[in-house]
Amino acid sequence: MSENNPILSGSAQSIAAYQDAIEQSSKAVVEWLKQPEMYQGKTVDQLRERIHLNFTAEGLGNQATIARAVEYFLKDSLSVHHAQCVAHLHCPSLVISQAAEVLINATNQSMDSWDQSPSATIIEMKLIEWLREQVGYPAGDAGVFTSGGTQSNLMGLMLARDAFFARQGHSIQQNGLTGDLSKIKVFCSESAHFSVQKNMALMGLGYRSVTQVKTDAFSRMDMADLKAKLAQAKANGEQVLAIVATAGTTDAGAIDPLVEITELAAAEKIWVHVDAAWGGALLLSEKYRHYLNGLESADSVTLDFHKQFFQTISCGAFLLKDARHYELMRYQAAYLNSDFDEEHGVPNLVSKSLQTTRRFDALKLWMGLEALGKKQYAEIIDNGVTLAQQVAEFVSAQPHLELVMQPQLASVLFRFRPESGDAAFVALLNQRIGDVLLASGAANVGVTEADGVTCLKLTLLNPTVCLEDVKVLLASVKDTAETLLSR
Repeated sequence: MSENNPILSGSAQSIAAYQDAIEQSSKAVVEWLKQPEMYQGKTVDQLRERIHLNFTAEGLGNQATIARAVEYFLKDSLSVHHAQCVAHLHCPSLVISQAAEVLINATNQSMDSWDQSPSATIIEMKLIEWLREQVGYPAGDAGVFTSGGTQSNLMGLMLARDAFFARQGHSIQQNGLTGDLSKIKVFCSESAHFSVQKNMALMGLGYRSVTQVKTDAFSRMDMADLKAKLAQAKANGEQVLAIVATAGTTDAGAIDPLVEITELAAAEKIWVHVDAAWGGALLLSEKYRHYLNGLESADSVTLDFHKQFFQTISCGAFLLKDARHYELMRYQAAYLNSDFDEEHGVPNLVSKSLQTTRRFDALKLWMGLEALGKKQYAEIIDNGVTLAQQVAEFVSAQPHLELVMQPQLASVLFRFRPESGDAAFVALLNQRIGDVLLASGAANVGVTEADGVTCLKLTLLNPTVCLEDVKVLLASVKDTAETLLSR
């Protein structure tokens, strides 16, 4: 009877339906959390064959639909909280983040205008103020929560582009791109996130606008090569609208020399955007905060909270050092951010975002900070970095394993080394190790390349994982490799 009206509302019928649906779903999650396997081990073809949509004229009702979702989605989901799930920057989530999702979803606030999200707007603005303080930016609220690193990087590059043209008296917003665009360049390291190229293409400047700077033995931007390439660009009559520095590359966790980059860029009057989607977690660190020295001098910063801040997906932020640059993207619509609202101090966050309708993801970070406190947050962030160092030491002592690079954040790059075999054979072996472990449901280990070397990757975000857990995983790597070699 309670399912006759499917809309969430204040009626007794709706509230009963809501409580029933949430209780059924949460009970299913509890049972799923208890299962020992990391993954049930189904292949792409098996899942494609198994999953069928069932859209009927009359509908199945809430209870049957939830049961089907449990059977075909939940049971075959990857357990990102599992100790052997270490392939990607894909974190287990805080319990308080799960609670925040209940509040976010039920209230369904939209962050584009204050009259759709009154308290949420103020909370987000205060969080942005706090995040700016952590970075070392001047007091203010220039910034916004985003869907993640790619969107935040797009905002940084877009405003860098628009500020570059504005200095020449041209408005991109009003008049579009102009001039010889082949002369416009953005610099980033060879290890920077692919979203730099992706976003430059989206902005109409193409992959060719991206100049990649060489990296050192630790995947950090090489300052000598940066200076040489900047000099060459100037000699070619090219103009550099931005340097994208990375604080935490996806594989190595490398942090570019931020102090040197920002000092060089300031002398050349070049915008610096720092992609700190991963490394930005060190803002709360007690041991490793100094890795981010220089971040305060960047023009804009990307932060992600669905990585080592342990928030549910999605949750990110973009911070802008100088609020006046937001004028470059301002667009006013009478129904969202009218002149009247502006004159009366009503904050409508659509002015700061590429999105219009937007979730209140800031609530998750606020609740996480309040629930854990800065000290416990620092401990679980630092745990991953320290654990990676311990794992690297252990790997280096194993005759059948080779450490490919010393860890910098919470990732370890290594490979299995058989007694014989050329480079191609060793590369394929390590690829197959990762594939077999996932197919078996035993572990999810990353497979990537570092300086052309195919290697395995452990991304140690989970604060409940200890060295003994990783030793179990590495034993699985050894056993899998030996099985493959014996065939």
